[in-house]
Amino acid sequence: MAILGTRGVPAAHGGFETLAERLALELVARDWRVEVYCQVDRPTAPSTWRGVDLIPVAAPGDGPLATILFDWKCTLRAAFRPALPLVLGYNTAAFSLLYRLTGKRSVMNMDGIEWRRDRWSKPAKVWFWLNEHCGSLFSTHLVADHPEIARHLARVNATRRITTIAYGADPVADAPAASLAALGVEPQRYGLAIARIVPENLVLQVVRAWSEVSPGLPLVVLGKLSEADAYHRAVRAAAGPDVIFAGAIYEADRVAALRRHARFHIHGHTVGGTNPSLVEALGAGSPVLAHDNVFNRWVAGPDAAFFGDETELRHGIVRLARAPAGQLAAMSSGARARHAEAFAWDGIVDAYERVLRAQLPETRARRRAAARVEVAG
Repeated sequence: MAILGTRGVPAAHGGFETLAERLALELVARDWRVEVYCQVDRPTAPSTWRGVDLIPVAAPGDGPLATILFDWKCTLRAAFRPALPLVLGYNTAAFSLLYRLTGKRSVMNMDGIEWRRDRWSKPAKVWFWLNEHCGSLFSTHLVADHPEIARHLARVNATRRITTIAYGADPVADAPAASLAALGVEPQRYGLAIARIVPENLVLQVVRAWSEVSPGLPLVVLGKLSEADAYHRAVRAAAGPDVIFAGAIYEADRVAALRRHARFHIHGHTVGGTNPSLVEALGAGSPVLAHDNVFNRWVAGPDAAFFGDETELRHGIVRLARAPAGQLAAMSSGARARHAEAFAWDGIVDAYERVLRAQLPETRARRRAAARVEVAG
C-alpha cells in the first residue's frame, strides 16, 4: 500500500504526518510493503526508513501551489504503480479521477469539513467543497475520523462505502517535569491550550476569558504566532500577564510533559472531526474543558467539562482552577478511560488494515468466489 496526502515521514508537523508514520511502521511490522510519498525541494533518490519505502517527489516551497503540484505528481505516479493508495485528506481529491480512469481502487481519509472553517476565503471554501465531493465520487472507500463526519458523508454516499476510524494517540503515563521550568510553570499550576491560532479554534476567546477572570494560574498557549496576521495580533492584545505564548513546540517529549502536568486542558475547536490535540490530551490524562459541539462531545466523553459561549468559558476556567484534587483526579481517570476505549493505536491500525485488505484484489477475488459458491449451493 502507499500513503499520500502528507509531506511524508518521519513526521515533523503532527496531525496526518503522525498518522502516516504510525500506520506505515505498524503495517510494515505486520508484513505489509508500505510506500510513503515525501515532498522534497529537489530530485532525490528513493530510500528506506525503518522498513518503509520513501518515494521523494520534488515540489519546492510551502505554499498551496507547491502542495497542489506535489499532490498531482504523487497521484500521477501512484495511479500506475501496483500499491493500493491511502490518501490522507481530500484537499486535491479531484486528482483521484486518475484512479477511476485507470481502474485503480483507492481509500481516502476525508478529514474534517474544511469548507466550513472561517479562516478560508470564499474561493478556498469552494475549492474544498468541490474536492470533498470529488473525494466521495472518485475514491473507492472513505474513512471518516468521527461518527458525525460519517453521517455527513452518508448524505451523498452509500454507508457501505464509509468506515469510521478515529485518530490515535499514545497514552502518557508519566513525563519528566523538568522541561516545564523553561516556561516558568509548575505541575498542576497552569492551564494549557494547544491549537492552530485561527478563529474557529476560539483562541482569542480563550485568551480573553482567562485574562478577564485572572484565576491565579498562568495559561500556556502552544501555537505559531505571526505579527503579520491580524487575528494573531488580536490574540496577543487580549492577553493579560498570566498568558504565556510558548510558540510552536515540535519536540514530542516536551509537549507530552506539558499535557501530563497541566491542571486542565482547554479545547476551543468548533469545526472538524476527531481532533488530534484533544485525543492526545485524553491520552495524557488531562482534565478537559472543551467547546460544546457534537465533535468534541463524542471525543472527550462524559467526564469532560464543556462551554457554549464566553460566559460559560469564564465560569469553567474558574471552576477548574479552584476544583478540589478529587474532582480533577476523577476527570483525569475519565480522560484516560475514554482514550483507552476509542483512541489506542492498536485498534486504529487494526481498523485501517481491515479497510485496506478489503480493497486488495486477492481479497475481492475470494469474496467473489465465495459468493458464486453460495449462489450455486
